[in-house]
Amino acid sequence: MQVNEALEALRAKATPKDLANLARFGITAKNPLGVSLANIQAIAKKIGIDHELALALWRTEIYEARLLCAFIDDAGAVSAAQMDRWCREFDNWGVVDTLCFKLFDRTQAAWTMVPKWARRKPEYERRAAFALLASLAGHDKRATEERFLDCLPLIEAASTDERNFVIKGVSWALRRMGSRGPKLHQACVKLARELAESESKSARWLGRDALRDLEKTKRIR
Repeated sequence: MQVNEALEALRAKATPKDLANLARFGITAKNPLGVSLANIQAIAKKIGIDHELALALWRTEIYEARLLCAFIDDAGAVSAAQMDRWCREFDNWGVVDTLCFKLFDRTQAAWTMVPKWARRKPEYERRAAFALLASLAGHDKRATEERFLDCLPLIEAASTDERNFVIKGVSWALRRMGSRGPKLHQACVKLARELAESESKSARWLGRDALRDLEKTKRIR
């Protein structure tokens, strides 16, 4: 499928309701069409895996076209340079989370990007670090608890970031990490309790928000 054909397929599924939903979910996309994620996934199934098409769709800067990239790009062909380039262009949490959850966490460079992006200043670039970490916690079954334990200092360092999309991404990562195993769960609970007593407002929120889920995970265990 060519770029124009993929865009035509997206435009055919656009609705005013789906366009309005973007603002309702706090997604400030530059060039939105108004296509539901379900319809984007349906189009992706028809296309299949196509790395070159994904690269071309990303360049259109259309919100739904960039979401489509997450489902059709070949994780094995995605380089660290591509990930870094796309990360620098992130402008809303919808693209960040979808790319990290459906594509980036399956790439060879995924673990390298987590600490790199965690040091970034722009809001969505920094969120990407923790959205990716959360995605790895859910999908990388071969990663050891120790590998995640090494990421706890990143969580603590970002806990004072008061920006909404960053701190929510950090909470997501901490909560998902806590479900990996008993040793990691214990460490995540310990950090969450410490943060809940912090002088920082954002750190306190993070600690309390994470503890709610982590305590539930403990009961399930």
